[in-house]
Amino acid sequence: MNTLQGNLIKLRALEPEDLEFLFQIENNESFWEISCTQTPFSKYVLKQYLENAHLDIFETKQLRLVIEEKSSEKKVGMIDLFDYNPQHKRAGIGILIHPKNHQKGFASEALELLIKYSFFHLQLHQLYANIMFDNENSLLLFKKHSFKKVGTKKDWIFSDGKMKDEILFQLIKE
Repeated sequence: MNTLQGNLIKLRALEPEDLEFLFQIENNESFWEISCTQTPFSKYVLKQYLENAHLDIFETKQLRLVIEEKSSEKKVGMIDLFDYNPQHKRAGIGILIHPKNHQKGFASEALELLIKYSFFHLQLHQLYANIMFDNENSLLLFKKHSFKKVGTKKDWIFSDGKMKDEILFQLIKE
């Protein structure tokens, strides 16, 4: 599928062979704040998740894709659509790039590819993102791709012993 391939990366569906990668990502406590995770996932649970990864977005209301570097096929992160609502033609979008792969253009290209896919293939009218107020890289990334700040959820996330604001961004199809 050409829609999900860029110059640096490609987005692809989850495969059973991604179990160890998924296990490492989901159980990395440094990512828990952005994923609202509080407990670790077992390999058994993740294996069951992978076994159902083939289900349609209309059924599961989400789509999770692996971000793979084209030149090496190395997994560098994940990007997903969540809270997919076909009636209102919208979905949330989230992205996670492993810190050792930051500042290489992977996140920007992955976001661009998924935006195009969402608007063209899924016929969405809008995408939204929830970003912690102190996540400068994500704030810059989504602004770069024309997402607009539409609100602030005050004291929305409890993390590191304090309440934090979360910023709501939207991208409406022109």
